[in-house]
Amino acid sequence: MFTSLTLYRIGALFDADLPAIEQALAKTPFTKCTPTQERSAGWVPPRGWSTGALVESVGGQWIARFMTEAKQIPADVLRRRVDTKAEAIERETGRTPGKKERRELQDEARLDLLPHAFARQAATWVWIDPGARLLAIDTGTQSRADQIATALVEALPGLSLALLDTQTSPQAAMAHWLKEQEPPAGFAIDRECELKSGAEDKAVVRYARHPLDIDEVRAHIEAGKLPTRLAMAWDDRVSFVLTEGLQLRKVQLLDVVLEGGEAEGGFDADVAIATGELVRLVPELVEALGGERCVA
Repeated sequence: MFTSLTLYRIGALFDADLPAIEQALAKTPFTKCTPTQERSAGWVPPRGWSTGALVESVGGQWIARFMTEAKQIPADVLRRRVDTKAEAIERETGRTPGKKERRELQDEARLDLLPHAFARQAATWVWIDPGARLLAIDTGTQSRADQIATALVEALPGLSLALLDTQTSPQAAMAHWLKEQEPPAGFAIDRECELKSGAEDKAVVRYARHPLDIDEVRAHIEAGKLPTRLAMAWDDRVSFVLTEGLQLRKVQLLDVVLEGGEAEGGFDADVAIATGELVRLVPELVEALGGERCVA
């Protein structure tokens, strides 16, 4: 269900309940772009029903879904429309439009083209663990996570969010685990990583589907290259790629987890299975990184 996780700690002063969150999100539901609108964003029912709740509770875990729609106008198409408008002005007046006028022509051209532009939608899962005061957004793109976190903060008075921060940085921890080949208890190093140099050349070394318990990896770390991504597995139940920014990417439930619930399927089963594993994985990962630096 979740493929990536960007993790936030919910501030201690926020104490909204499920009905309050539902009511708040209902003020900004997703609607498709109008013919001349370039972007639209809002909340949709996570079950996919047009009249369903905007926040669902499954086993005490709250799930929402944020939808965006953006219209794409190819740059060369926009440029050609501006050139056509500028050439028409030059023919009619004998003058060449200046920079300011061309910017105005570009705005006009964009409005002309938007009704015919292709609209692309993207939906993102949002998971709230109210007991642990944890928010997880299903994206590995920080800008998108920040957009959704901001939408939540604006919708819910009193809500404060801070990216999960640990005493030991993921980068320092990953470097130690690789160099010593001693992953924390319950975790295993998998077969993918990226090492990046802090020197001026910004050299990058990537390993994919490759054993990492080799002298070459240790030599890169001793030479100053630090991990930015490392594939790991937790308890033989979940595989993921940990990033230097404490994001989890390529999250995948392993066969031993799916065997018990895969046949049942459906939204509730998917949520229960995924969150049932992640509510245990996240705190163990935080502990492996020395615990949280601070809790809001």
